[in-house]
Amino acid sequence: MTIAVADDDLIPVPLHPVTTAFQATDFTVVQADRADPLSKCVQDALMTYLHQMDGHEVRDLHRLVIEEVERPLFETVVRHAEGNLTQAARMLGLTRSTLRKRLTHFGITR
Repeated sequence: MTIAVADDDLIPVPLHPVTTAFQATDFTVVQADRADPLSKCVQDALMTYLHQMDGHEVRDLHRLVIEEVERPLFETVVRHAEGNLTQAARMLGLTRSTLRKRLTHFGITR
């Protein structure tokens, strides 16, 4: 379960049949259950996003999610590999050339 806090009043928002989160204009995650698999974290984030859209049309969601996940993935792996792109590419299962293109696309420097 993720616990979030905000400066204003929090409103409970059902996200999933067995989970509840809190809706606020601005919030900060102060505790996250690290036992949750990544897929569950993504699912919870998407449910929150879709709920907050409150009936507004949602478009290009696939691109949004991929970019939101790719950037921190590449940043974290490159940092973990201490800037070694060959090692980072191997960890990601990409060619070094593809990794360099994606880093350039996101403006990520070593």
